[in-house]
Amino acid sequence: MTTHRERIQTCLRGETPDRTPIALWRHFPVDDQNPETLAESTLHFQNTYDFDIVKVTPASSFEVKDWGVEDQWTGDTEGSRRYTKRIIQEPGDWEKLPELEPTSPHLAGQLACLRLIRQTLSPETPMIQSIFSPLSQAKNLAGNETLITHIRKYPEAVLKGLDTIAKTTARFVETVCGTGADGIFYAVQHAQAELLSLEEYKTFGIPFDHMVLEPSEHLWCNMIHLHGKNIHFSLLDMYNFQIVNWHDRETYPSLTEALGLFKGMLCGGLRQDTLVFEDQIRVEDEARDAILQTKGQHFILGTGCVVPVIASHGNLLAARRSVE
Repeated sequence: MTTHRERIQTCLRGETPDRTPIALWRHFPVDDQNPETLAESTLHFQNTYDFDIVKVTPASSFEVKDWGVEDQWTGDTEGSRRYTKRIIQEPGDWEKLPELEPTSPHLAGQLACLRLIRQTLSPETPMIQSIFSPLSQAKNLAGNETLITHIRKYPEAVLKGLDTIAKTTARFVETVCGTGADGIFYAVQHAQAELLSLEEYKTFGIPFDHMVLEPSEHLWCNMIHLHGKNIHFSLLDMYNFQIVNWHDRETYPSLTEALGLFKGMLCGGLRQDTLVFEDQIRVEDEARDAILQTKGQHFILGTGCVVPVIASHGNLLAARRSVE
């Protein structure tokens, strides 16, 4: 039988796989506060649905807690936690950020989680680790309004902070590569016209993204996630990813349009709301439409973002069944 790894690699070569790959992922609130329980929850999810890629999804705060950020679980349907303490208030705070090592408690905990998963997960199932871009981490350190204000009023201070974040994250990514990970899932949240212009992103995003990504360039299953609407999709020309994931049902480009814009694999096709509010027939119809749009080539069926924690088991089964 074709393995998950073989199926994804077949698609990456531009060949036709035995079936369309599928990869869905979700947060595991409360469980994500401990490396062992996050590993157990991730493996249980994979054992239940048998997806072609396992994306390890810790809370977004795992990369910034060692700087002093605090958050709490308040029941968000996507499984995200609410930030209760930011550490960047004044422009000068960016320049006070110390560089962190992968041995810092929360970073080390996530590395332990990856090793636990890899010990149990078949080597023929790709595992990728979530990494938030320096700008995304800066947003978590300061809050989005403060970050955008500082970018436009105190750019030099922010640039120094981003440099510290990028150096810290690059060292973490280098260590991730030694855990048996097959790739990283790189979350970019500020490549949206409503947040930053294309030129602003090229200044405050691209250089630091490249610093973070350099240690993972040899991995074969790297995926970039462009979050939000009105995204700067053209930025993909400045990266080297095998797979791109975005909210294709809610913003430009559609799957069909993206086929002509990106040479790698596309991941998407299902709305988060469909998995939550619709029935299994609607899930299967949407999956079928996505496969038709891409002719089943260079394509992984997924959602534009995380599967909400309130999505029904039956709808997830329907999504999995739709590729058989």
